[in-house]
Amino acid sequence: MPSGRTHEAINLTFFAGLAAGYAYAKSQGLTQEFETLLSPQTVTLFSLSYLVGSFLVTPDLDLAENNVRAKRHWGLLGLLWVPYGTMFNHRGMSHTWILGPLTRLVYMAVVGLALAYAITFLAPYFGYQVQFQAQLSSNWQELALGALLGYYLSQWLHLIADGIAPDHGRKRRKASRPPSTKPNKN
Repeated sequence: MPSGRTHEAINLTFFAGLAAGYAYAKSQGLTQEFETLLSPQTVTLFSLSYLVGSFLVTPDLDLAENNVRAKRHWGLLGLLWVPYGTMFNHRGMSHTWILGPLTRLVYMAVVGLALAYAITFLAPYFGYQVQFQAQLSSNWQELALGALLGYYLSQWLHLIADGIAPDHGRKRRKASRPPSTKPNKN
């Protein structure tokens, strides 16, 4: 299986190809029909989420108790991924095509909400008043789609490099079923 450095190189090479293709298409006027979907904000969020998925939030965080590159990229905050690593077996559900990336998104949301709650609870003891407000952009659907596509694409490239097919989980479930006890019709 590829190392973390190899996964990053694969993702960066693919990203460079995407960026070059996008720049060429834009220079030829081929992106005009998709201006709302390819707004600068959406392209930026796609790019950022792709890079976050390539370097910080990878399928290998299910090995977070070990010294994996993605955890090291987090620095001291890499400790936040240790519980994730204990919840999932390596190459188990965290290495599936839809649920695997979703588990990391949900995990980050739960940890983020817990940290936000802790900050708002503890801030008054230090003389601060903290309030979080969410403001949605008018094109939040396109922005969210761009961010999700970038993140999922980076995850899928990791899985492809690991040799994991989209039906990985389904094949495993079929293989774990006991053999049929039907009589042979020879």
